[in-house]
Amino acid sequence: MSCVVTFGEIMARLAAPGFKRFQQAMPGTLDVTFAGAEASIAASIAYLGGDAAFVTALPVHAIADACVANLRSLGVNTRHILRTPQGRLGLYFLETGANQRPGNVIYDREGSAIAITPAADYDWSAIFDGAEWFIVSGITPAISRNATDVTLIALHEASQRGVKVAIDMNYRSKLWQWEPSLPPRELATRTMRDLLPFADLFIGGREDAEAMLGIQGSPSLDELARQISQLFPRISRVAMTVREAISATHNNFGGLFFDKATDQVCHTPENGQLYPITNIVDRLGAGDAFTAGLLFALTNPDLDAPQSAIAFATAAGCLAHSIEGDFNFSTREEIAALVGGDSAGRVKR
Repeated sequence: MSCVVTFGEIMARLAAPGFKRFQQAMPGTLDVTFAGAEASIAASIAYLGGDAAFVTALPVHAIADACVANLRSLGVNTRHILRTPQGRLGLYFLETGANQRPGNVIYDREGSAIAITPAADYDWSAIFDGAEWFIVSGITPAISRNATDVTLIALHEASQRGVKVAIDMNYRSKLWQWEPSLPPRELATRTMRDLLPFADLFIGGREDAEAMLGIQGSPSLDELARQISQLFPRISRVAMTVREAISATHNNFGGLFFDKATDQVCHTPENGQLYPITNIVDRLGAGDAFTAGLLFALTNPDLDAPQSAIAFATAAGCLAHSIEGDFNFSTREEIAALVGGDSAGRVKR
């Protein structure tokens, strides 16, 4: 099994219990877990039994120790996590939405360790030793100008060593603030167009593609995937989530995979009906679970065919909606069962 390396920020997630508003929950107790897109991907791959390494920078204190221990307990390789006296642990606060009331995220990440740590502090040769895939998301370069510079250097280093690159777009309008003269969408588009020429695999949804690539019009998802691969010739495969949002607690979910070499587009579920998720437990982290499922499938010979890979990824993303927290604690067997049609949720006795 091949190693997947992820690079990004891990934070403390502070969530209002249940469906409470912030004003109801505080003063009071918030639920604290660890979270972050690339960390979630690494944790999910490791939980599935894959080989995943997570790279970041964290401060030197006991809470960051707990963060690293949490990742290590899931099987994530943490030996390349830098501990630095500069910077802080990033935070985000979550208010879970319900029905017609949307969820709300408040970020507190300015000055975090990964936002200010320079690229020279990372040992890229050691980080990419034995790696097959390197994955970053559009969240990391949104944090700061320095994080953008480090991401670009990391992509150079991976490419020079023949490591395949996946970029998960993850557009977050609240984060793209480090160049005040530019609106968030314009800054995101300019930055990601500099990063995407290094990508072999594009991952995202329609909103990500339109917001960060400036693609106009409303082409079908099949055509949108082809347009992305034409804009960036190195991209040989495109994976996209398909989401119909009925309300905050009811979404329909599916996936698409485009293989440029064969001009083949695979959809899942194959019956044309998206997975109905009518009682979402936790919306956050579902896209990361999709990405983790896809990378896990692509690094396993029994799952790496396009239709198998996208089916596994989509089922992983679907199940993540049923689990509290950003990390997806779904097993390979549970994902395979959903792919096979077992969607009734019956108790296993």
